[in-house]
Amino acid sequence: LLAQPGIARAQVILTAHREHGAPAAPPAASPASAANQVPGIDGVRQIIAVASGKGGVGKSTTAVNLALGLQRLGLNVALLDADIYGPSVPRLLGLTGKPRTKDKKLLPMVGHGLAAMSIGFLVDEGTPVIWRGPMVMSALTQMMQDVIWTEPSGRTIDVMVIDMPPGTGDAQMTIAQRLPLAGAVIVSTPQDIALIDARKGLAMFEKTRVPILGIVENMSLYICPNCGHEAHIFGHGGARETAAELGAEFLGEVPLHLSIRQTSDSGQPIVVSSPDSAEARAYHVIAARIAEKLRAQDTKTPPRIVYA
Repeated sequence: LLAQPGIARAQVILTAHREHGAPAAPPAASPASAANQVPGIDGVRQIIAVASGKGGVGKSTTAVNLALGLQRLGLNVALLDADIYGPSVPRLLGLTGKPRTKDKKLLPMVGHGLAAMSIGFLVDEGTPVIWRGPMVMSALTQMMQDVIWTEPSGRTIDVMVIDMPPGTGDAQMTIAQRLPLAGAVIVSTPQDIALIDARKGLAMFEKTRVPILGIVENMSLYICPNCGHEAHIFGHGGARETAAELGAEFLGEVPLHLSIRQTSDSGQPIVVSSPDSAEARAYHVIAARIAEKLRAQDTKTPPRIVYA
């Protein structure tokens, strides 16, 4: 098609049809063991998803600071921005420009030591991504499989953090079903309207048999930068109560503080720009708890699935 005059781009979607009477495909494995069968990402040992039931709760800021927190623990960390419609990672890491290629694959951009990939590197910041589902799935697949994640250091990635798109749609299901996720972190604010959607996000991962690493309460309280006064603008303790109700671990709370917003907008996340601040310490505590859970998982050898 591309060789024909006037055709600049072609997209091919393959489907399969089984004739009547033809033998069926092998039975699918039980959902509980699905994560052990799906292929991973070359050069990546463990993958975690940072998700939220709705937008605007600080999921991307949390994902970036947790990735940097895991890095400060000595892990080699990569960051995949899976939010196709609203990519935030380029701005949060202060990265501009286009990724280079090698052997027909993309090389990740590097910000603050994190190997990162985002559709925001391939599309101008002010240009909206107006794509239907198949295009989004194709872009996600390319960023997962057509990136040499071990470049430029050559080291295996210990943990990949995926900044998930908000909600529970096609993109989320694609990632949950196509990658062997070691776990998911749910981010929510304390207010009831956000916690309702956080429950939905948690339920989606449970249905796809992805372990829930825990819940983070973001914007837990507002701290005045001048006098230090604390105010619970969005309520307080809602995420902790929800975690207890659903049997998930409460990983910690992050305050609503001006410094987090300023450092995020400037591409200098609080964990690297003010690592000893109280705000950064909140992320350090959460990252340490996640790392402990991942270490415990890494010592377990998954069973091999064999069809009879």
